[in-house]
Amino acid sequence: MSQPELLRYAYLGPDGTFTEDALRQVVPPDEGVYLPQHDVASAIDAVREGRADRAVVAIESTVEGGVTATLDRLAAGDPLVILREMLVPVQFTLVAAPGVELSDVRRISAHPHAWVQCRRWLARFLPHVVHVPATSNTAPAALISDALRTPDAPDLGFDAALVPPRAVATYGLQPLAQDIADNADAATRFVLIGPPGDVPPPSGADKTTLVVHLPDNEAGALLAMLEQFATRGVNLSRIESRPIGDSLGRYSFSIDAEGHVTDERVGEALMGLHRRCPYVRFLGSYPRADAVRPTVHIGTSDADFRSAREWLARVRGGATT
Repeated sequence: MSQPELLRYAYLGPDGTFTEDALRQVVPPDEGVYLPQHDVASAIDAVREGRADRAVVAIESTVEGGVTATLDRLAAGDPLVILREMLVPVQFTLVAAPGVELSDVRRISAHPHAWVQCRRWLARFLPHVVHVPATSNTAPAALISDALRTPDAPDLGFDAALVPPRAVATYGLQPLAQDIADNADAATRFVLIGPPGDVPPPSGADKTTLVVHLPDNEAGALLAMLEQFATRGVNLSRIESRPIGDSLGRYSFSIDAEGHVTDERVGEALMGLHRRCPYVRFLGSYPRADAVRPTVHIGTSDADFRSAREWLARVRGGATT
């Protein structure tokens, strides 16, 4: 019998990125086809265009908050949904080609998120260094490695790079300083995305992600949107505004709600949003990576909602209590 085809996974490359670490939590390299991409948009578009079956992308950082490239790409275009989430601890190593000393470093290549997460260390030990932006956390490591193998390679435009610890051995580079992130507990949340289909069953510790547009020029529209969650006991673990892009002053909201779309309280909240808001995009219900269960307040459990509907049916049938 023929072996089933392996699923294809697009992710931000090259080898050794934190995104690859997240992907390895989903599927090991020998059980899936890894397709490194040069940016987040390309990874998401690979799924939309049929070049990949799934994509792994960063969506939230403990230091920088939401990853806007991911939020904006999922908010528009052909529908995609989140299937699960993964958490990856984030630390950085300053690397260079063999022979380079810390005192030689004047220019450092780093992804903008890496630069921000190390800025206090950099200000202390390399206060005059210049940032050279990189497309990913391992792109500059790959450039240094390629230059070492290429005689008379042109100047890279930087002396050292901030990279994930695993990239040091992957690219055979010299570490100049290790564990230099300013926040020792820093982590990035990644999501696995794919085409819409059957919603995974509830695990009891779930998130539901949405994109919501508010009515134009309506006083209290944001409050009315938030009340759809508050009155049903649905806690929001993340809410961020993003420009819609068609004109100034128009914003959408990217939301993570605690609970699953099949939970009565979450379903009722979504119906309220659909009644009040001109645009609601469901981006999936999926298990939380930390497995933390939501707090269900009195009157907001599934049993409470079912009991209320049964009571209303009796009242409509002539009962008074």
